[in-house]
Amino acid sequence: MTLSFQSLGLSEAGVHQLETLGFTEPTAIQVQAIPQLLAGRDVVGQSQTGTGKTAAFSLPMLERLDLETRGVQALILTPTRELASQVADAIGTFSSNRRLNILTVCGGQSMERQIRELRRGAQVVVGTPGRVIDLLDRGDLKLDQVRWVVLDEADEMLSMGFIDDVKKILKQAPVERQTACFSATMPRPIRELVNKFLKSPATVTVEQPKATPSRIEQRVYVVPRGWTKAKALQPILELEDPDAALIFVRTRRAAAELTSQLQGAGHSVDEYHGDLSQSQRERLLARFKAGQVRWVVATDIAARGLDVDHLTHVINYDLPDQVESYIHRIGRTGRAGKTGIAITLIQSFDRRKLNLIERKVRQTLNVSQVPTRSQIEAKRLEKLQDQLREALAGERMASFLPVVRDLSEEYDPLAIAAAALQMVYDQTQPSWMAPDSEPPADRPKLIKRRIDNPNPEKPVIPNRSR
Repeated sequence: MTLSFQSLGLSEAGVHQLETLGFTEPTAIQVQAIPQLLAGRDVVGQSQTGTGKTAAFSLPMLERLDLETRGVQALILTPTRELASQVADAIGTFSSNRRLNILTVCGGQSMERQIRELRRGAQVVVGTPGRVIDLLDRGDLKLDQVRWVVLDEADEMLSMGFIDDVKKILKQAPVERQTACFSATMPRPIRELVNKFLKSPATVTVEQPKATPSRIEQRVYVVPRGWTKAKALQPILELEDPDAALIFVRTRRAAAELTSQLQGAGHSVDEYHGDLSQSQRERLLARFKAGQVRWVVATDIAARGLDVDHLTHVINYDLPDQVESYIHRIGRTGRAGKTGIAITLIQSFDRRKLNLIERKVRQTLNVSQVPTRSQIEAKRLEKLQDQLREALAGERMASFLPVVRDLSEEYDPLAIAAAALQMVYDQTQPSWMAPDSEPPADRPKLIKRRIDNPNPEKPVIPNRSR
């Protein structure tokens, strides 16, 4: 029997908001954790990222928040600022109430601005342990009204050296609170923390997602310094020429902008994200499955139900925040015994994420430079030759023979054939390959393999001065 969010005990308003986002069926961890949290129990969840744990702890929390109170009622600790932002954005998406104020507090951002927001009133604070400690020590963050504490990716906080900060924060939180701890693994220090700070917790466990299938070929392209990702994507798409591709971006705005750019370049592409109604999503999915749209630009939150058997390519235009999301994305191609291609665009600051992905998929990914004009022209000529062979084997060729005979009285037959090919080639040349926007023909290698880098903390970036 398929469970619904309503059957888990969520309110009608909460379920309606999820339906507007395209969520109709809960994931395994949501099925297990939401009823326990709604019942007021502490929860320990052993779950990889990408399994829906953010919703698992956010949805029950949103049901219990008092939006008339300005004080901090929920504190969520994450190991990185990227994850903190992702969690805060997700919570905001799950709630349609404008009175809800969610504040992200982490390093690399203005502490003064965070203090001002705390003074204005925030019911939910999502942050990294270091910045939370700083604000607690200054007296600007008060936990006396906190009723929820969530430790997200606890084992990662342990590996990054934050475990003592986490313990210090938990000691300052009210004893009468509800605590949830989510961790992909349960090393001894995490088990000890759970035993000390959680009260008779319910334990929920979700199977780890499978590693990437071997039938998926994974390719990585580095965006050259000074280039936008949109500019780098154009020659990649021209070289790959996907029959059916799903292009993942981070936000709805990015989906709309990239779709507009690709449509302007003459590609068959549409966007798929949370701003679309259910009927719009269904129509687009039907067109995609029928081959009426070749490429779809989608956000992760909307792409959950977008499954197409004939998908040849998955393109990570934006890297996901979590490694498991990468595996989930690229697993949409290479199905039913078919092969698939996964393409990822990275910038120099994505090196750490790429390392994590390689460890997770247990292979070293081939990192390449963006295709040059000469490579693309060679590919286009190869395709043109294939089309020419098909035409020579067809019946319509006979109708053009009289034209060739007439011209052969004045020109060499080889020159006539070459001129015809040139006409077809020029008419199909993408606009971005015009001379004023031509990619450099012979760039040096954009990066070396990381094992050649004497300083693993800094990516190897060549000197491209000319």
